[in-house]
Amino acid sequence: MGRPRPKQKRLGEKLLQIRKKLGISQDRMPERLGQPKVRPGHISEFERNKREPSLSILLAYARLSRIDLQYIVNDAVDLPDQIPGEVDHPL
Repeated sequence: MGRPRPKQKRLGEKLLQIRKKLGISQDRMPERLGQPKVRPGHISEFERNKREPSLSILLAYARLSRIDLQYIVNDAVDLPDQIPGEVDHPL
């Protein structure tokens, strides 16, 4: 096997930015991502770079926010200023 791939240093920061710009709580994020096995605690760990999300979870973030995945996973690229995903409004 080859060397382990480098971890993205800014991934957690970007996932936090996406969630906050969409106005979604950590409690609601798993539901909005369509990831029933993900718990709110996992969202917190993703955002603090304590746990690395799977590719399917990263793709769910990209779909939800309508941001190309490269903006999320590439440390050399900033997120767009505007996130086109829909804002979550509490009932």
